[in-house]
Amino acid sequence: MNTLEAIHARTSYRGPYTDAPVPREAIVKILEAGLAAPSGCNKQTTSLIAVDDPQVLKKLHTVIDLENAKTAPVWICVLTKRIIAYRDKCFATQDYSAAIQNMLLAIVDLGYETCWYEGHITDADRIGRQMADMLDVPQDMELVCLLPVGVAAEKTTRREKMPFMERAWFNGYRRTE
Repeated sequence: MNTLEAIHARTSYRGPYTDAPVPREAIVKILEAGLAAPSGCNKQTTSLIAVDDPQVLKKLHTVIDLENAKTAPVWICVLTKRIIAYRDKCFATQDYSAAIQNMLLAIVDLGYETCWYEGHITDADRIGRQMADMLDVPQDMELVCLLPVGVAAEKTTRREKMPFMERAWFNGYRRTE
């Protein structure tokens, strides 16, 4: 699969996963794709933890209720460190978003499915911090995203996108020339 095929094949999968394991080599490729993402001023504020130990996964399940994600054999936890990169600018959100997008594409390219879960983790109930504490993440880092990874147990479906000309133009807003 080439890059453009992966982009167009990728979808958010929110169904159950089979019990097929994800080989460690595939997990490493996914993590490497995430770490290859650009970062503001090359501060490299994003770190990753792949959880494939069933006992650690079970422990994480006690603090976050994502029914379908519970069946995934691997969870990738995305960490960020919010630091000033340039003048008064922090690019942590852009950094981890780029890393996540790279991993989403690598995951589909390798034949697996996932969904970007962030809101469940960064809400006021501080589930991300609870998960981070379970994984011994230092206090100056935040766990901001979870990507369950595995083989889809159900057929994946892609939601229809709005037509190109409703969201993309040339030389100005809503210009077609």
